[in-house]
Amino acid sequence: MVAFNWVGQDYFAPQAMAYATIAGLPVQAGLYVATVPMLVYALLGTSRPLSVSTTSTLSALTAAAVAVAAQGDPSRVPMAASVLAALSGGLLLLAGLLRLGFMADFISAPVLAGFKAGTGLLIAAGQLGKVLGVPQEGDSFFRKVGSALSHLDEVSWPTVGLAAGSIAILLGLRRWAPRSLPGPLIVVALGILLAVMTGLADRGVALVGEIPPGLPQFAPPDLAMVQVLLPAAAGVALMAFVESI
Repeated sequence: MVAFNWVGQDYFAPQAMAYATIAGLPVQAGLYVATVPMLVYALLGTSRPLSVSTTSTLSALTAAAVAVAAQGDPSRVPMAASVLAALSGGLLLLAGLLRLGFMADFISAPVLAGFKAGTGLLIAAGQLGKVLGVPQEGDSFFRKVGSALSHLDEVSWPTVGLAAGSIAILLGLRRWAPRSLPGPLIVVALGILLAVMTGLADRGVALVGEIPPGLPQFAPPDLAMVQVLLPAAAGVALMAFVESI
């Protein structure tokens, strides 16, 4: 039986939902990603201590690739993400069969650390608009920050208060609560209770809204996207492998 080393396992569901929004997908897609890879790796994987799920880096790479493949059509985004995931998984399986693991040795740790630090800053800048409750545009770090700051006169203070309170609770639980206490899940539950009991939507706080029940409908892949997404899938597969290593 495969045993997973789940580092910070209480973060998986909340983080996966957040990563889905970073990738431009609905939040329920993050819940699929938080569970399905575990089951697949249990059947196909060979390493016993390994954290298997999405990361902020992969979410950012997915967002960039999906935006190109979808060509501005929101209805094509889930299909593009599915094709990208299938291609990335297929490339990883092929690399495993060809024993190409040695390729990870050619990527230095400083280069990878710099790439992940830059990705982290870009993601943080992209969340600034949501924390302030203002519209935000732009693709680069400075454009995202500048766009959010240019709308300071439209700041939603209930949104800011909710964000600040959530961060404070997370930091407080991490510092003083037992490590076994699922801090992020507690914050998510408190947010749901506040939304139901205090009418946050009426106060200008943007909510996720109703999540469709059940699993999505299966559909044949759009083969026209394969050629567009193949280079990006190679990058996602390589980054997933290097991060695992």
